Amino acid sequence: MPRQATSNRDGADLVECFSSIQGEGILVGLRQVFLRFAGCNLNCTFCDTPGTAYIPKECLLEQTPGRRDFITVPNPVSCERVVSLIESWTAGWPGIHHSISVTGGEPLLHGAHLSVWLPRLRELLPIHLETNGTLPEALEPLIPHLDYIGMDIKLPSASGCPELWDEHEAFLKIAARTGVFVKVVVDQGTENWEVERSCAMIAAVDRAIPLILQPMTLADGGIPLSPLRMLEFQELAAGLKEVRVIPQTHKFMGQL
Repeated sequence: MPRQATSNRDGADLVECFSSIQGEGILVGLRQVFLRFAGCNLNCTFCDTPGTAYIPKECLLEQTPGRRDFITVPNPVSCERVVSLIESWTAGWPGIHHSISVTGGEPLLHGAHLSVWLPRLRELLPIHLETNGTLPEALEPLIPHLDYIGMDIKLPSASGCPELWDEHEAFLKIAARTGVFVKVVVDQGTENWEVERSCAMIAAVDRAIPLILQPMTLADGGIPLSPLRMLEFQELAAGLKEVRVIPQTHKFMGQL
């Protein structure tokens, strides 16, 4: 069962809110507000977000965008507090942010709160949902409030998770109603059939959905996967219209 975050009527449990450069996926290189929700229903071996297995007592809020002048506030955090913070950024630094990245953990565990938060946040900036793509029922009511969806397909070899093909397929069919792209993390243990099955799933929904092949990226920005193996994975995805190979660029840029 998905791990449920504790919350009051208005507040949700957050890890942090900060301003940085998007390092992954189709929006790579764009400045975003990152709103990270606590808790996750998976436990991926490559996860680089501390605290996905528990709910922190406090949240970090950056006061000045990109300056890392964080303060701690107790969880749960109210929607009004977050909206007020981001509103001050859009007023004081107009035009620097492309969108708000709603991320985690797994933000869809907070679906009931997102149904209230997202319309408020979207008045300030477009919304980009980053998700592990396993909770289709939580996604369905939120589609009207989303501009971009970055959906993972979790390969058993790279993630250490059990097979989630059915959940991913159901999720992608709903996500395809808006601007969705699919991200697949691959490493030296990834097998050809995993990439082929991922591509077949995408093609069955819409061949035009972009696929991002993300080689496992170390903390220092190094990539242990060989250049040839990465090209071989890209060749397996030739049936799709748009396939990009992008590592986690924020790691070697020193961005959060």
